[in-house]
Amino acid sequence: MNPQLILALQLLLAHVITDFVLQSGTLIEQKRLKKAKAPFLYLHAFLAGGITYLLLQDWSLWYVALIISVTHFFIDLWKLHQGEDSLSYFIIDQLLHLFVLLLIWLWLTASFSKVLPFIDTFFTSTNVLVVLIGYLIVIYPVGFLIGKATQRWQEEIAKEGERTSLEKAGRYIGIFERILVLTFILSDNFSAIGFLIAAKSILRFSDKNKSGARKQTEYVLIGTLMSFALTIIIGFLMRVLVF
Repeated sequence: MNPQLILALQLLLAHVITDFVLQSGTLIEQKRLKKAKAPFLYLHAFLAGGITYLLLQDWSLWYVALIISVTHFFIDLWKLHQGEDSLSYFIIDQLLHLFVLLLIWLWLTASFSKVLPFIDTFFTSTNVLVVLIGYLIVIYPVGFLIGKATQRWQEEIAKEGERTSLEKAGRYIGIFERILVLTFILSDNFSAIGFLIAAKSILRFSDKNKSGARKQTEYVLIGTLMSFALTIIIGFLMRVLVF
């Protein structure tokens, strides 16, 4: 087993245990209310470093535990002083923690000199560029195109008060379904696309007997077929370029 991979997994496992397994809702609420005066905040930071120290099983790396404890404390304290406990702050908080772990991993494996060559290789690889561009296209331009193409039907349904779905739910459903379809195509799992269509059909047509559901169903069907068709076309073009 690659020792560098084991080290990365050990660091990540310690973080997951500390930040998710050992934090109950009550303890999290204590941190939110008392902030820097919360006893659990200090215990939590200590556990972040302590568990890492135990998993690394190298007692000479005590300074790694210290660095993780201190940085974990200040990152969490910063998050606690934000106005709201939103998804964006949660993501930023986790990215900061992971960035610290990445720096520690690069330091312990003496891999800092490999960062720039890796970035250069990453962005000069045809396969990487094709895959990256392909996913970005199906997420953003394709979604914009479908939105514009179906806008008149969306407005018609909205005028008649027949739209009862969650705000922007269709947009996010479309993004995830296109990501899945493209992933299935690139991984040769074409049969999974059929299961995805069937699953969405069951959910979308479950309310067909409700008032105004026919137009809503037709609108969803048009958007779904456009989404699948465009993603499949892009996926096969990517396969031609990559494989």
